[in-house]
Amino acid sequence: MIKIDFEKKTFLRDVLGGYMQELGRQDEKVVVVNADLMGTCRNRSFVASYPERSFNVGIAEQNMISFAAGLAHEGFKPYAFSMAPFISMRGLEQCRTDVAYAGLDVRLMATYAGVSGGISGATHWSLEDCGIMCSIPNMTVVETCDEVQAKKLLEKSLDYSGPIYIRSSVEPVIGIYDDSYDYEIGRADTIMAGDDGAFICAGVTVKYAVQAAKNIFQKHGKKIRVVDMHTIKPIDRQAIRTAAATGAVVAVHDHNVMGGLGTQVGQVLAEEGIGVRFANIGLKDHFEPMAHASYLYHKFSLDAEGLEQAMLGLLK
Repeated sequence: MIKIDFEKKTFLRDVLGGYMQELGRQDEKVVVVNADLMGTCRNRSFVASYPERSFNVGIAEQNMISFAAGLAHEGFKPYAFSMAPFISMRGLEQCRTDVAYAGLDVRLMATYAGVSGGISGATHWSLEDCGIMCSIPNMTVVETCDEVQAKKLLEKSLDYSGPIYIRSSVEPVIGIYDDSYDYEIGRADTIMAGDDGAFICAGVTVKYAVQAAKNIFQKHGKKIRVVDMHTIKPIDRQAIRTAAATGAVVAVHDHNVMGGLGTQVGQVLAEEGIGVRFANIGLKDHFEPMAHASYLYHKFSLDAEGLEQAMLGLLK
């Protein structure tokens, strides 16, 4: 199931956009809705293969989401593609009222997660989207970390009941899983075993957590568990309990520290009365000047070096 490959570099929007062709082949009810970002979201291959099932509403994300809701109501399986800030904020009322309130099977495909958009700047970053979407009743929130998982997620989404927000980075990811991987929405996956501490992570931060865990073992002989919490809502509470049993938990997310994965993990720990050394590593609660994603990940301790230091700080 686990096949870590640091040499493999994959861009998830290529995978998610490209694999839509396969979903379209499997099910004639699959449709793609886009808000004038066919290139950015890698929808051109689906459009070329299934023009009658492709809809570009223009730069009008609110219309896109309402239109997708209507398609779902009529029995279609819509995948609505755009950048995460545009879906979660510009289209928030439509996500909440048209999609979630009605419990419709709409797949919201959100690229440019966190600060992965880099020099596109704050208008194209999504520091808040998980906090927003997790607060909407009926909404499932997931984030993918590698090519195999992304494809398995799309397969599961095909017949998933209810709205689902699928978040992905535009930064390259590594290989984590092999083709035998059994993906399940709502069940976290343990990538590396360990009893000395645990990283709980999602999306692009998984690769940094894996590298940090390897570095800690090589330098200090400590075995750190790495948990891929790909489903942020509903969160896997048992996986958090197991991670907490190590005595030190570092939650890692390319998101504002308020409302992201760390908030969800911290809430579970508090509700269950679990006392554990805990760090919430993410983007600080302020706007940052435009910069490359790699610089921002380093600045906010989201890269392997920063995560290594965060974990060692808890293990002192």
